[in-house]
Amino acid sequence: MPSIVKHRIALSFASLLACASQASAQATDSAAPAPAAAPATTMTANVTLVSQYISRGFRQTWGKPALQGGFDLGHPSGWSAGVWMSTVSNRYVEDGTLEIDLYGGYSGSAGPIGYSALVYYYKYPGAEYRATATTYDYGELSLGMTYKFFYAKYNSTYTKEFFGITNARGTGYLDIGANVDLGSGYTLNLHAGDGRVHGAGNDIWNWRDLKVGVSKAFDGGWAMSGAYTKARGATNAYDAYTLGIPDSSGKIPVSNPAVGTFVVALTKTF
Repeated sequence: MPSIVKHRIALSFASLLACASQASAQATDSAAPAPAAAPATTMTANVTLVSQYISRGFRQTWGKPALQGGFDLGHPSGWSAGVWMSTVSNRYVEDGTLEIDLYGGYSGSAGPIGYSALVYYYKYPGAEYRATATTYDYGELSLGMTYKFFYAKYNSTYTKEFFGITNARGTGYLDIGANVDLGSGYTLNLHAGDGRVHGAGNDIWNWRDLKVGVSKAFDGGWAMSGAYTKARGATNAYDAYTLGIPDSSGKIPVSNPAVGTFVVALTKTF
């Protein structure tokens, strides 16, 4: 998910000297100084073309490319909100072709420690797992912390349904990792995740995933990334994943969405 943009305003040392000199020269002026302008809310947008959409170790586009994009609003106080979208495959999400993520919350810092508290809602318009009449929509509460280049985040599902699984409130996902600055615009991206699906009998869907990648930032808001990612289920439930729906040739598509794969992406931020 897209990162929260923080706005920072800096005043140069030379500007401070100029202000001090002007104030001294006008010491006898009885007029009150004009108030400083309040920092403004910032908005950024991003568009990404990726070889395939991987979320928490799973191939959401059935091995096909995806188009993604979003908008983020950030206030200097630490509050933020945004929306992010991606194409998905209807072979992985029944009757679904689009994912829409809505999120908002607060982030701040205490010394070297960063922290965040966010609310997410994931929407899959028109998608439904017909076998149980369960939608793929779900919501999560997320608490995160950072220290230098390390991070940790825990998401907990607050809705009854979780990605087509019913009675799954309390499902948790632990995301830990590091984004190490390598210099010259390169960043080493490391991630490990652990997902536990709550509810009686739902633990067959538990999984773990890993990612190792490198990203490169360029001038003009461009960035490229490449990563190897893989997930592993607690059982063999993902090994031959299928919705049981025939394709145009009459065959029932079967795949392992957790299989290891290499992903490349090109992003433009405005």
